[in-house]
Amino acid sequence: MATHQKRVAAPISWPITRKTYHWVVGANPGAHSMETGIPLLVVVRDILKIASNAREAKRIINEKSIHIDGVARTDYKYMVGLFDIISIPATNEYYRVLLDNKNKFKLFKEDENAGKLCRINNKTIVKKGAVQLNLHDGTNVLASNDYKTFDTIILDPKDHKIIKHLGYKAGNLAMIVGGEHSGEIGKIKQIRKVRGSGTNMVAISNEKEFETIEDYVYVIGENTPDIKVV
Repeated sequence: MATHQKRVAAPISWPITRKTYHWVVGANPGAHSMETGIPLLVVVRDILKIASNAREAKRIINEKSIHIDGVARTDYKYMVGLFDIISIPATNEYYRVLLDNKNKFKLFKEDENAGKLCRINNKTIVKKGAVQLNLHDGTNVLASNDYKTFDTIILDPKDHKIIKHLGYKAGNLAMIVGGEHSGEIGKIKQIRKVRGSGTNMVAISNEKEFETIEDYVYVIGENTPDIKVV
């Protein structure tokens, strides 16, 4: 990808000013796309606001002060994405990356031992018939065949082993991460399978009832959310 890109052409999910400056940092290829991720420099400077300019943000990142999912990242163009855990060991702060109701990235405070929430986007069979879960953030986990696509798993932040399984089914809580209902939480009322090449639809119920496409739905709990959402 290019080193920089025009601010006016940046994804709407990036919470940056559009006309103050001409350019904004680009992103390196990684687990998250331009639409589902945001460069680490933008997170440090524009969301966390612990740097007043790009030079300060690069120095903070280069000093290994920012960890993503427990790993110190020194590439300021590294793409941080949905449900990633950002930690700042020096200040003992932890945040989860989510989308707000304006479809913009927002950080929500989390606990030190908060698990990494991942949606299963696909399953594949690898050597010796083992089942591999392909997760939304590009990582892969070996598991049994009990898991289904669009289910959610929560990984231990230390060894990345599965500590909880949340089924993609009616009755469970889901967060919407796109469209006009972005950031809303509600119970899955119905999953409507669409024949052919159409997109499956999901009916969500909270104070009202609405329908959204399946790709926007992430299960986050059963009766209560397994992540902090305020």
